[in-house]
Amino acid sequence: MSFGLVGLALAGPLLADGCNPQPFSRWLDGVRQEARAQGISGKTLDQLDGLGYSSKVIAMDRKQGVFAQTFLTFAGRMANNYRLTHGKKYMREYADLFQRLEAEYGVPAAVITAFWALETDFGANTGNFDTLTALATLAHDCRRPELFRPQLLAALEILDRGYLSREQMKGAWAGELGQTQFLPSDYLKHGQDADGDGRIDLLKSKADVIASTASHLAHLGWRKGEPWLEEVSVPAQLDWEQANLETLLPVSTWLQWGVRPIRGKLRGQNLKASLLLPMGKDGPAFLAYDNFRIYTEWNKSLVYATTAAYLATRLAGAGKVAVGRAEVASLSLAETKALQRLLQDKGHDVGKIDGIIGAGTRAAVRAEQKRLGLPADGYPTQPLLAALQGDPTAASRALPPSAGYSAPFIH
Repeated sequence: MSFGLVGLALAGPLLADGCNPQPFSRWLDGVRQEARAQGISGKTLDQLDGLGYSSKVIAMDRKQGVFAQTFLTFAGRMANNYRLTHGKKYMREYADLFQRLEAEYGVPAAVITAFWALETDFGANTGNFDTLTALATLAHDCRRPELFRPQLLAALEILDRGYLSREQMKGAWAGELGQTQFLPSDYLKHGQDADGDGRIDLLKSKADVIASTASHLAHLGWRKGEPWLEEVSVPAQLDWEQANLETLLPVSTWLQWGVRPIRGKLRGQNLKASLLLPMGKDGPAFLAYDNFRIYTEWNKSLVYATTAAYLATRLAGAGKVAVGRAEVASLSLAETKALQRLLQDKGHDVGKIDGIIGAGTRAAVRAEQKRLGLPADGYPTQPLLAALQGDPTAASRALPPSAGYSAPFIH
């Protein structure tokens, strides 16, 4: 998945050939020996000849600022009319295949199609990085060889099986391949030859792409017949500490606490769910069911995972998301970095100072909100930043509004 490695990069100075002191060419000889021992043919191993280290790949690995956007900004861009219109068209065009796959794997057409749309616009943008170069560069890099070296070996196996040629094997900067951006190991494990041509082609065969994605999502644990995300409204007052993905409560409990569906009845009436507030207590609100965990398995970024799940609900017939009760005073990228430094100075583990509101930052924000007597929804805002910077009036500006819930919609 093209964004699935977000949050794993570590900052630090680079050597001329990455942070691994072993020269790239000598390191690559070791890869050849390991691949040969795994049965990869000499002809395929010849594809490693002349392979070089890519500083561009390393630069991309350190630059993933798109995930610093708010949910409404990111979803407003990504869940667009093009993806909705073309997604519904493909759902009709491949209706028989989608129906068969849902019966076999339990994964709805809308869920598969949303990933397909977000990852590559249905195959229009699969990437143009040479996959072997990208994977070899990241596997040589000293930070995550245990992740990328097996992917490099898997890519060689894909070539060895004849699924793709070296010229065809181009994709994302982190080595993902195909229209739903599979890592090579997932290509091998979950790839499906749905068009019956004797090879698994996730670059050109839409049938193979759809079936393989269904297989992979089922492997991740998709629960048949259950929802993944439903939009709700929340009351002005709530125990906001309960609003996190680690807390799964019966839907009946959320209803007792004043959480209400935006439209109609909740599909997950008899299930457990988490209350997901991607922009805090005043922004959009969702009940996230067990199946939402599949989205965070696919991609570690909460803004991406929520957007993918939301787009799937739109493809399944839901309306546009409500922006929430009040305007949210979200932080800019620079402000979020400043906040992360302040939190780090207070002893919190926020991970990398990158401006991305990950799990560590949310946990630290929640702790500081509690300390300051603020609603502990885990979402950083400008009043919270000001309070941590020493503004004595900032905390009062972050207190909850008394007005009831309203539901204007994003455009």
